[in-house]
Amino acid sequence: MTQLTDLGVAAIRDGIATGDFTATEIAAAFNAAVEQAQPALNAFIVTTPEKALEAAAKVDADRAAGKALGKMAGVPIGMKDLFATSGVQTTAASKILEGFTPPYESTVSQKLWDAGAGMLGKLNLDQFAMGSSNETSAFGNVVSPWRRPDDTAPLAPGGSSGGSSAAVAARIAPAATGTDTGGSIRQPAAFTGISGIKPTYGRCSRWGVVAFASSLDQAGPMARDVRDCAIMLEAMAGFDPKDSTSLNLPVPAWEAGLSADLRGKKVGIPREYRMDGMDADVVRVWEEGVAWLKDAGAEIVDISLPHTKYALPTYYIIAPAEASSNLARYDGVRYGLRDLPDGAGLQDMYAATRAAGFGAEVKRRILIGTYVLSAGFYDAYYTQAQKVRTLISHDFRNAFGEVDVILAPTTPTAAFALGENSDDPLAMYLNDVFSVPASLAGLPAMSVPAGLDRNGLPLGLQLIGKAFDEQGVLNAALAIENRAGFAARPAKWW
Repeated sequence: MTQLTDLGVAAIRDGIATGDFTATEIAAAFNAAVEQAQPALNAFIVTTPEKALEAAAKVDADRAAGKALGKMAGVPIGMKDLFATSGVQTTAASKILEGFTPPYESTVSQKLWDAGAGMLGKLNLDQFAMGSSNETSAFGNVVSPWRRPDDTAPLAPGGSSGGSSAAVAARIAPAATGTDTGGSIRQPAAFTGISGIKPTYGRCSRWGVVAFASSLDQAGPMARDVRDCAIMLEAMAGFDPKDSTSLNLPVPAWEAGLSADLRGKKVGIPREYRMDGMDADVVRVWEEGVAWLKDAGAEIVDISLPHTKYALPTYYIIAPAEASSNLARYDGVRYGLRDLPDGAGLQDMYAATRAAGFGAEVKRRILIGTYVLSAGFYDAYYTQAQKVRTLISHDFRNAFGEVDVILAPTTPTAAFALGENSDDPLAMYLNDVFSVPASLAGLPAMSVPAGLDRNGLPLGLQLIGKAFDEQGVLNAALAIENRAGFAARPAKWW
């Protein structure tokens, strides 16, 4: 018999609706799985088993009363600790917010609760979402449930949504929220063999989400497969008048529109993503992806995205600049940590609080951002970066005049060991080389597991679509999912 924790979003939702099991049984099973795995994986900062059971009891009562059930009815999920949750600590994995309990709920989390989901807890992440390996959290590293054969070295689950990816891959949550600024949904999904989609910028409200880079941040779902991501995205998305960047568009029925038939569609293969020295396994899986999409009926077209080589440096100017502005609100005055040395004045308190509360990577990015926004360098760096960002967007617009969706690798390699790149920020930043361009252009992009490398670790393929065309991305991802037949899962060692 299938264990309840092996079930995904669709299977849980449908099984509860038909009475195969209760929402309370599901919540209890996942609560137990979280409790068992947490000491080894450190995927959660806070666990909330009572919240999961409370939501489950309501779903069971509604079903018994014959009431209509929501899209996520009875599905217990992990909530990335970047989303404000009323009455539950929200820290962004930083000491500067330790103990902060919001009196309000983020729009995305509220939509999920309204759809019938329950909360297993708040998931660990890179501090303020700044990182690619989940090693910058003030609450300890998240450890991937995957391991190399005959090797006990702990692997990175990706970042910043590393707690989310580890929890879903380890089967201690059927799904989780993530946020993606430069690849923080897609990269960890690829590292852990799960699916994750960053929707078009503005599809999901940013209200109540701790900000990193406001023109880039976007919430999205992480789950075991494409259908589960479609279901969860429907529940998360929608216009929010509290967010000035929110898209005032109806939410499409993405689950109902799923189709792996790509006849009549054109898939672009960007030549600039073929880089010297690429990992042979990544190239192999990419070529297999091309063949799978051909088999699904798509026409393959070579395309050019000429400004791709400038995407990473552009991102690492714009994102830190916005971060330096956003993080200025953490000053020890209104909430969070306050470090007030004896005899200190206001400026001393600011300095002491930020020195104690921010981690090394956060400080590094604040310093970079403050530098590029300074009077002498604003035009030389920040203004130039914004111009290049526009050129990158034009590249995509031109490409989508020829094709419907773009196929590329999600990451340049499979997961690396914790500590392997932590002393080399540039090597860490290069993990985002394939994911950053779509973020700069605000386009929907998804990672779907496509195979294993020579060490038996997952590799993901990335689908990038036109603005507002999440359906096209989901459908192309489904075509790959159906043909890849990816069924690998981490061997349980925790």
